[in-house]
Amino acid sequence: MEAMRAVQILNPSGEVTMPRPERTRVMCVANQKGGVGKTTTTVNLAVALALHGNRVLVVDLDPQGNASTGLNVPHHTGVPDVYDCLIDSVPLEEVAQAVEGIPNLWCVPATIDLAGAEIELVSVVARESRLARAIAAYPGHFDYVFIDCPPSLGLLTVNALVAAQEVLIPIQCEYYALEGLNQLIQNINLVRQHLNPKLEVSTILLTMYDRRTRLADAVEQDVRNHFGDKVLEAVIPRNVRVSEAPSYGQSVMTYDPGSRGATSYFEAAQEIAERGVKEPVSRNA
Repeated sequence: MEAMRAVQILNPSGEVTMPRPERTRVMCVANQKGGVGKTTTTVNLAVALALHGNRVLVVDLDPQGNASTGLNVPHHTGVPDVYDCLIDSVPLEEVAQAVEGIPNLWCVPATIDLAGAEIELVSVVARESRLARAIAAYPGHFDYVFIDCPPSLGLLTVNALVAAQEVLIPIQCEYYALEGLNQLIQNINLVRQHLNPKLEVSTILLTMYDRRTRLADAVEQDVRNHFGDKVLEAVIPRNVRVSEAPSYGQSVMTYDPGSRGATSYFEAAQEIAERGVKEPVSRNA
């Protein structure tokens, strides 16, 4: 069974494809709480979609550069990165790097320089829409653009929310995870009112789910009752393989494609792809 799942996920023949959206879907992966699986979700969904026929760009907007690490993209000091796009208006295509071993996947890395961007952006003209302009000016076509946000609600996250049409919120299945959610939703509403009327919370993904606890079950019910069909049926379990993969510069998809973690992210990606075809959002490519 595990071997069959691995073949399905790695898709070596390229025959199995996930539906491709009519226009580019720009998805911002956001939650101001740290440690809820934002980067892990961004990396694994991007790899799953790219392995199944979609052209995908990952924009690493977190100064820690964890998404760049997870995709094994160089992001040491001196590497052209997303900071150059935001502050110096360097075109995105000059900074994007092809991800080794995964066709159809590119990554715009983040270096430690990005830590200062929050302050430097304050005095920049049209500071909230720098990333949106950079993505709009990209000459190639992508099916998906995933923006991995820092765990805060500063100017970098605002840039991501202005650039995106959809917000994907990973929620850890623990009580504290629900506490900060109201603040995030309020901020998303503010951005929608003042800066980006097309923005919507389209997807909620439950992460770090431990079936042995009643709490995980209670949190799942709360989230499903509150957000309804925005919550994906696929739930990401606590899985050692998911945690180990980044230390090898890989997603769990390539590190251990037969694991429960890989299977869950594959199912989540499939669901996102199918929803995008069923409910086309009014989007600008």
